[in-house]
Amino acid sequence: MGRITEPLAAGQVYLRFPGNYLGFAKEPKMEGWDPNTKSTLTQIPLLTTKAGPRDGSAWTQRLKEEYRALIAYTQMNKSNDNDWFRICAANPEGTRWTGKCWYVHNLLKYEFDLQFDIPVTYPATAPELELPELDGKTQKMYRGGKICLTVHFKPLWAKNCPRFGIAHALCLGLAPWLAAEIPILVDSGMIKHKDDAASSNES
Repeated sequence: MGRITEPLAAGQVYLRFPGNYLGFAKEPKMEGWDPNTKSTLTQIPLLTTKAGPRDGSAWTQRLKEEYRALIAYTQMNKSNDNDWFRICAANPEGTRWTGKCWYVHNLLKYEFDLQFDIPVTYPATAPELELPELDGKTQKMYRGGKICLTVHFKPLWAKNCPRFGIAHALCLGLAPWLAAEIPILVDSGMIKHKDDAASSNES
């Protein structure tokens, strides 16, 4: 399909994939997120295949779409000098994902392990993002290091099923959580930079 040249109606955005435009849809209503997050979200490719881990070949197609969206999101972050995560499937079935995420505070980079499982009811149910190293260090986290998402997340995810995927969960869930919580955890002494931690151990 070639580039779409029709004018956009109010509240619509192009769904852009690398190299071409695939169409447009209504821009999701977003309350509770900052303008930068909203702008970033509208640039992440949306997914079309409604399939979960038990759906065979349809799930394989869904995984391809997930990777395409993640690659686009990563490239966008790099171009904006805001590279902040790496993630990939940890098993052939694509049901377990692991990686790293990081946040820069006071010019220091704080890096954490990131992991999550794909729910059986995905994409109707969003994955629960886990930062196991921070388990028990903040009230904005459930047991096991699962981050607490805002009250706005689940309704927005439900309204955009199956269009939202892993990349959207990272954008709407993990990125705002890191921005809100890491500075507090650092300033309160709950987490230390790896260089500071190494110095303390040596002394």
